Amino acid sequence: MESCNLCGIIAILSKVQEGFQVSVQIREALKRLEYRGYDSVGIATIDSENKRFQIKKDKGKIDEVHARLNLDTLPGRVGIGHTRWATHGKPSKVNSHPHLDGSGKISVIHNGIIENFISLRNQLIELGHEFKSECDTEIIPHLIEEELKKGINYEEAVHGALTQLQGSYAIAVLNIDEPEKIIVARKESPLIIGLGENALYAASDIPAFLPMTNKVKFLLDEEMAILTLNSVQIRSIRDFNTIIERETTEIQWTTEMAKKGGMSHFMLKEIHEQPNALRNTLRMDPVIVEKFAKYLKDAPTIYFTAAGTSFHATMAGQFLLARIAKTISFPFISSEFKDRIGETIGPGSVVIAITQSGETADTLNAVVHAKSQGAKILAITNVLGSSITRHAEAVLYTQAGPEIGVAATKTFIVQIATLSMLALTLAEMKNSLPPAKIKELRSNLDLVPDFVEKIIKLEEDNIKIAADQYAQKEDFFYLGRGLNFATAAEGALKLKEISYNHAEAYPAGESKHGPIALIESGFPVVFVAPPDETQDRIISNVMEMKAREALILAVCEENDHEIIKLSDVVFRIPSGCNSLFSPMTYVVPLQLFSYYSAIRRGYNPDQPRNLAKVVTVL
Repeated sequence: MESCNLCGIIAILSKVQEGFQVSVQIREALKRLEYRGYDSVGIATIDSENKRFQIKKDKGKIDEVHARLNLDTLPGRVGIGHTRWATHGKPSKVNSHPHLDGSGKISVIHNGIIENFISLRNQLIELGHEFKSECDTEIIPHLIEEELKKGINYEEAVHGALTQLQGSYAIAVLNIDEPEKIIVARKESPLIIGLGENALYAASDIPAFLPMTNKVKFLLDEEMAILTLNSVQIRSIRDFNTIIERETTEIQWTTEMAKKGGMSHFMLKEIHEQPNALRNTLRMDPVIVEKFAKYLKDAPTIYFTAAGTSFHATMAGQFLLARIAKTISFPFISSEFKDRIGETIGPGSVVIAITQSGETADTLNAVVHAKSQGAKILAITNVLGSSITRHAEAVLYTQAGPEIGVAATKTFIVQIATLSMLALTLAEMKNSLPPAKIKELRSNLDLVPDFVEKIIKLEEDNIKIAADQYAQKEDFFYLGRGLNFATAAEGALKLKEISYNHAEAYPAGESKHGPIALIESGFPVVFVAPPDETQDRIISNVMEMKAREALILAVCEENDHEIIKLSDVVFRIPSGCNSLFSPMTYVVPLQLFSYYSAIRRGYNPDQPRNLAKVVTVL
């Protein structure tokens, strides 16, 4: 699946001459892409008569901005549009796309993250360029402007700019001097070209133009395309002289199906998006992580506070800080924080609040209490500019993009990825591990997205079969030890949230202290069993349950023959991932099992009963 720092982009080049305003189609296309981002919107069209761009943009959802600015009135038959999910720069008019170069002749929209934008921006400033926004995208038109000064043509200038970018991108570029041409390009972020009878389209997702055409050409990774009124020319970014022939595909989807990438539900789409959500999160600026970690280095007491899935991430975070950075921390469920902590917290204490939305009422309430007692507040969230960020001394932004499914999936793994980076950075500051070991762990962390990708590809069909067989079981235990009690807790939560099975998670050693009394023939027990220091004890727990005729479902490494031999159902994890990062891989089969169990039981996993995406009441 594609990049998950989601924004929606659309470019349209229309052949219709008289009485046509492309801005209407662009706004309608952006509305169909609003699920990809909704904190600001902007449209640029080429006013051929006056040889300049006409631009309207502002923060807010599409309908809100349209009500203020009337986006439909922009003249012209060539234009680009963008609906934003902020990653660099707060939601604001100036940070909204499109962005221009210094001459006002180049306009760019972008979905992705430019990793090296700070160094490129500084280089451009030294060359005399001035920037108006905080947004990483703004460097792209300025790079193109600088390339054009070399006397090369438009296509070569765009290509030259692209070769300097590190990170992920899908872009569309307009040039006032070549008004009947759009150049698009992609690396890791999605971009699809639509072939209409009277227009060409390029968009980050098929729903944008599906009402106009179902004929598409898929742009592949590290490719660019030059769109003119009569042609689509695709070139390799690595080898600009290579022209690529690409067949046209007819899409047989409804618009609603297309929003979900052809999948049946947003939850499944988002599970499949996790590898790139991880990749984008792991691109986080090390300087920002270091600034965050400095607050922890000498803190006498560190607390985590979070709710639901985010609380399970804090459980893993406590383990990671202890094992990697040799630092003690204490996780508290947000709704319990004030009652349990009381006035024992004070100046010097640090509270790390973790919330996907940044608006969770329980977590905000805990933060307000901690702040009133003099504690420093740090935040990890997925939403730039959200309420939690206004309370925090420092913020780490995960890069999951919007999560439409109510049951969080991407949230959990990107939060743990962020906590892993934090633990490694803190370990460097405190010399908690040898530099060679930290380097080895960083390298292994970078491989986690590939492991997640393999698990989905290799195990999804097997997991679906298991769900078909066992979804009707009414009660489940989820057991794990150490770090992976957090994984077991998250797996149980997912099952009860969307499939409505009764599922309880316990530390595996606690199963002997009461829960084992419920075990009888056929009772399903899910074990999270990586090959770490807890493995011998997990095997003992499996044998205890097996002796009482429990049904054993195990998530374990593909070559863990002892666990496999004891289990009735096995979800296999490829070997080679460091066990410190196992929650990010071992949770994926549990997410899929929950999803397919809900389907088997006839429930809509995107709309679980009694639940909302953001809990904004106490």
